[in-house]
Amino acid sequence: MFVGPVLAARATPPRSFTRTGPRGPLVLMPAAPTSTPIARARVRWPAIVRGSAGLHLGAGAITLAAPHLWPWTLGAIVANHAVLATGGLWPRSQWMGSNWIRLPDTPRARTAVALSFDDGPDPNVTPRVLDLLDAAGVKATFFAIGTRVSAHPALAREIVERGHALENHSWRHVHTFSVSGPRAMRREIVEAQRVIADTTGVAPRCFRAPAGLRNPFLDPLLQQLGLQLTSWTRRGFDTREADPMRVCARLLRGLAARDILLLHDGHAAGARDGRPVVLDALPRVLDAIAHAALQPVLLRDML
Repeated sequence: MFVGPVLAARATPPRSFTRTGPRGPLVLMPAAPTSTPIARARVRWPAIVRGSAGLHLGAGAITLAAPHLWPWTLGAIVANHAVLATGGLWPRSQWMGSNWIRLPDTPRARTAVALSFDDGPDPNVTPRVLDLLDAAGVKATFFAIGTRVSAHPALAREIVERGHALENHSWRHVHTFSVSGPRAMRREIVEAQRVIADTTGVAPRCFRAPAGLRNPFLDPLLQQLGLQLTSWTRRGFDTREADPMRVCARLLRGLAARDILLLHDGHAAGARDGRPVVLDALPRVLDAIAHAALQPVLLRDML
């Protein structure tokens, strides 16, 4: 899959500027203006989509030539749609295009894991997650919702200033994302891309679909926008699980190099004492990663 720049390069490099972050002076690049054109790539539709199109054309031709066979052609089309729906409703499926469920098999990834957080930034949870990561010396990838970045721009900048990555998790995180048409999908992705780049000065390079659900229109859009679809190896279900030990068990069972782990700094479930469960699960996860001699990496650094 094409993974290129999301925002076209300018004729002359923009001047950097320095600001003081929580850990000292930082040099940031200004965000690309919203009018900057988005890089486009030659789109290659996934094989399952090309095969589906061929099946529909063939079924139509057979039905015209031999009308009495229509029950069979209709059955083939229904089965094809069932396969497409299964691929879209299975977040870790790779049927519909490039989808990272583990880190690429490279020399660097042989001792690496990627820790990722979804649905933030949340002013009640994200700063405490950042403090826990800083205490462990770990960098993580945050898949942010565009409206939350717009509502909490200082916190979004702080994530980047502390050395973490802020990636694209759509503009509104709507539950209908996976049944949207290409125009609606594009709006959700591009608007989040714009606000994250304008707010932090760094354009996202990865995209995670809301709930991991998608349809055949998503992969061509991501190819055009130069974004890598990223799912996960395992997740803790910490948006509904109140027991941090169960969250950890789901994340750490079979922990191995190249794993992509998913937690949430937004929509985090509360433990029995009301404390966000991610805050009690995360230190245990970090200890297990260190004990396994694995090195946390940013997803964008593996592109």
